[in-house]
Amino acid sequence: MPAAPKVKSRGLFPAGRTGAALRAALLPFLVIAAWQLAGSGGSLAGGVLPTPDRVWDAWVVWAFGPQGMGLNPYSGTWLSNVLFSSMRVAQGFVLAMAIGIPAGVMIGWSRAVSGTVDPTIQLLRPIPITAWLPFSIAVFGIQDMGAIFLIALGGFYPIVVNATHGARDVDRNWIRAAEMMGASRFDVLRRVVLPAALPAIFTGLRIGLGIAWTAVIVSEMVAVKSGLGYVLWDAYYVGRMDVVIADMLSIGAMGLLSDRLIVTVEHWALRWRRLQSASR
Repeated sequence: MPAAPKVKSRGLFPAGRTGAALRAALLPFLVIAAWQLAGSGGSLAGGVLPTPDRVWDAWVVWAFGPQGMGLNPYSGTWLSNVLFSSMRVAQGFVLAMAIGIPAGVMIGWSRAVSGTVDPTIQLLRPIPITAWLPFSIAVFGIQDMGAIFLIALGGFYPIVVNATHGARDVDRNWIRAAEMMGASRFDVLRRVVLPAALPAIFTGLRIGLGIAWTAVIVSEMVAVKSGLGYVLWDAYYVGRMDVVIADMLSIGAMGLLSDRLIVTVEHWALRWRRLQSASR
């Protein structure tokens, strides 16, 4: 029985997941190292920006320090603020998916729905999230629902546009084949159009999730008084740039983790495409 071929490494990194992780960490490591070396006395840019070691120390206190009965808002409150923002993103993003995916598929599938709904969506889509802030505060006040509305609005547009594109781009031969086999219009929509549109839908979900994290930060700066966005603005106001940068990196990390979750679900949902490609 012939021996299995050995997997060769590429360049400086080993093959497999370990090599991929090392390659992904290389650029951030170089940026942080250059940032640290450029600092003098723990800061750079005229003392405005702290070096990474100061940012790390600030994050450790923010995450693990004693809360002190609320006297220091940047001690021991990191997890609670992450949970506040994550819950708002989850609620707004689920709402955006629940409306955006069916609306996009129907716009792409039906000319009547497209002519009725799509012009309104394209009219509202260029309005930035920040322009909706006064409306959100006037309608919902300073509370979570205002932030959830802005998050859902931000995530809705990329989801509905990509779902529309996916439904419109289905191979017409597949639809004709299904109709020749006796499939009803609803069966064609459910068994042909929707599965074929899934790759475009997942692309919209990933883009929408990134915009949702942007929207939660914008909304928490104004519309609520908790979460990573609120801490970001409050820390800037009192001159705690170490906490500001730690907050920015926390937002990036949460966005990366949530994106990886979407990618994992996508790989599971579209495993039939990999099997189809492997069989060719």
